[in-house]
Amino acid sequence: MSRHRTLVAGLAAAVALTALTACSSSTKKTNDGGSGAKKDGGVYTSIDANNQITAGAPMNPFNAAPNSFLGYNQMRLGFDKFNPSDPNDLFPGLAASWTASDAGLTVQLQPNAKWSDGTPVTVADIKTSLAIAYTQGTAGPVAGAGSTIVLGTNFEVSDIKDLGGGKIEIDQVPGAKNLYFQRLVLSATIVNDKVYSGLLPADIWTLIGAVQGSDQAAAKTASDKLTALGKTIAAFAPAKDVSAGPFVLTRVGPGEALLDRNQYFFAVDKIAPKQVILRHYTGNQQIWGFMTNGELDSSPYTSMPTNILDQILKAGYTRTDAPSYVSASIAFNEKQAPYDKTPVRQALAHIIDRDAVTKVGEPVGGIPAPYTTGLIGSQTDAFLSDDQKAALNAYKPDAAKAASLLQGAGFTKDGSGQWHLPDGSPWTITLQTVNGFSDWIAASTIVANELTAFGIKTTPAITADFATYQKEMAAGKYAVGWWLTALGPQTDKAYNRIYGTADGFSIVNGKAVHSDTSAVNWQHTPATYTVNGQTIDPGQLTADLSVTPVADQKPIIAQLAAATNQELPMIQIWNYTKVGFYTEKHFTNFPKSGADALLLNQPGVWMMQGFVQAK
Repeated sequence: MSRHRTLVAGLAAAVALTALTACSSSTKKTNDGGSGAKKDGGVYTSIDANNQITAGAPMNPFNAAPNSFLGYNQMRLGFDKFNPSDPNDLFPGLAASWTASDAGLTVQLQPNAKWSDGTPVTVADIKTSLAIAYTQGTAGPVAGAGSTIVLGTNFEVSDIKDLGGGKIEIDQVPGAKNLYFQRLVLSATIVNDKVYSGLLPADIWTLIGAVQGSDQAAAKTASDKLTALGKTIAAFAPAKDVSAGPFVLTRVGPGEALLDRNQYFFAVDKIAPKQVILRHYTGNQQIWGFMTNGELDSSPYTSMPTNILDQILKAGYTRTDAPSYVSASIAFNEKQAPYDKTPVRQALAHIIDRDAVTKVGEPVGGIPAPYTTGLIGSQTDAFLSDDQKAALNAYKPDAAKAASLLQGAGFTKDGSGQWHLPDGSPWTITLQTVNGFSDWIAASTIVANELTAFGIKTTPAITADFATYQKEMAAGKYAVGWWLTALGPQTDKAYNRIYGTADGFSIVNGKAVHSDTSAVNWQHTPATYTVNGQTIDPGQLTADLSVTPVADQKPIIAQLAAATNQELPMIQIWNYTKVGFYTEKHFTNFPKSGADALLLNQPGVWMMQGFVQAK
């Protein structure tokens, strides 16, 4: 798996968002007979950065490795614009428009929304899809350890009503306070009721209601049933793809997936390609090869050295830049000594030269992180005052400061320059990364050289794949390893990456609960920090962010940023910029740099908005 696969799913800006460039095509549109579709615009070839091709996997978007591709054959009511100042800002999808209220959301479906079998999209499809979302642990309460009900990303839908004329009322649980209700509902995956409803019990909404209720025993029982049901749904293999998107999947092989234009798509007149081919990839180098050979019409960003960038540009590609809400960080398991000591983590931050590491690891799309705050640089600038930023420690390379911190923590240095732990044993570090993440692998060599030169023998190690990396990290097998942080654009999501499930925090009845024995807690930071003489609970502050409007978040972020900067549960090395590529060999009118909201989405979404025209 390549690093960019995680990025494109939803990231934040390394530069401030700019106004969306208004673009329209002057290309004359011709229709294909009476179907409304364009004449054959040829084949559009690309990479789905969120989803590698898996021959034999089901055409089921809820599967762990699905042959379902967002923006192509997988649809939503709306598509996220990744706007950090307005989390509910979306492009229209199957929903033509919507109106939010305190009670919930009223959605107007696209007037001609149909499935690829020619049947209309109905309220039954929406109701089934939102019920399934609850079973997947992404839309509602999910079972926690023991008898505790842990609330996940909970949009708390209580009822769905057909108002007629394609208008649907989606009600939120009375009294619920969720700033993201609109975005979560509109971003849910929409599937065909006829294909999926048979997997749901007749009392599915009674189960959902029980989970939302105050009876903890009943909620636990219902939550367990939903969790089991979710596994059954995820394993389901439909006989064929029934798509409401611009394309329908017709063939999958080991090397690529083929999708044909959906003649019944509501905006088929905007869709130029007759077919889409999505290539399989195993790592960044393979995608570099596709582009240097001119085989892709567009490509998401992959980490690359500057010589590869030069080759890609020479092959006729145009580069685009958009914000990327993510940082590459080196994280610690604080259950393993000596990383349980704050001065040790601070000393390491003073040894690592972030500029030098970024220059090698991410020279094309990386910006050295100015601070470790848990947010990317532009968000730190937006939410912290000048005085608050001035109080942050930038951890500039300073060998003398690092040595002082270590000596104060009981470390010693022998005559050969090797540092020893307080118990007298030599201090060595294994810096873990993962196969396919070329930027992390390259950067690890520089970090290892810097630490070894300082007197801490450091060896990079590579895990075979990302799934294993996550599993072994959760099992506590790595003391020091690379991790993506600052995942936004919403600040509570960014901090949840640090003070969330990976750190033993969960939200129970609106309160953050910390468990050092949680199965997925691999960071093992303390439940509280003392910052500027004040005791703070980072998990609760992160939970508070999720119910605090963006305009009122600054005091909370100031505490979290100061705590993260002081305690360094991870060290932010660089912030990413999303660099994409396209060539106008076969198609024209691509989104350009500055069209940030579009460039953070898949090409299928570009096409829905009228971009990508046949030449």
